[in-house]
Amino acid sequence: MRTEALQKWAALPPRERLGLTLAGVAVAIALVWMVGVNPALRTLREAPAQIDALDVQLQAMQRMATEARELRGTAPVPATAAAQALKSATERLGEKGRLTVMGDRATLTLTGVNGEVLRAWLTEARSGARARPIEAQLTRGPQGYTGTLVVSLGGAS
Repeated sequence: MRTEALQKWAALPPRERLGLTLAGVAVAIALVWMVGVNPALRTLREAPAQIDALDVQLQAMQRMATEARELRGTAPVPATAAAQALKSATERLGEKGRLTVMGDRATLTLTGVNGEVLRAWLTEARSGARARPIEAQLTRGPQGYTGTLVVSLGGAS
């Protein structure tokens, strides 16, 4: 089969051989470009943006790790103090929030609370009462979030 191909190649006029050689070289260059060079150039173009995004993620994770270390290092909050801290945070929600404390859990019922206010409540609950969310059933509407949020109090696991 190879000898047949070589015979056909030798039988071609020099002009056709040159044309086929140039076409083969062009195909080889295109393949090298598509497989080797273009992906590397794409990586070089996209790498700075990806590095910046990863740096932002790393900084956020480092802040959370620092916060976790600080929370671990603080003394546990007694259940009554935790409940009082949650009630105090809930009072700032006004009519939009209602708190029910049962044992080591507290349930916050929300009606139309915006995201920033909810975030502030969660931050205060976490730092002041050492409460952590364990269940959330929230829906987002035009007036804000509505639903329930269950948190575990203080030293409860």
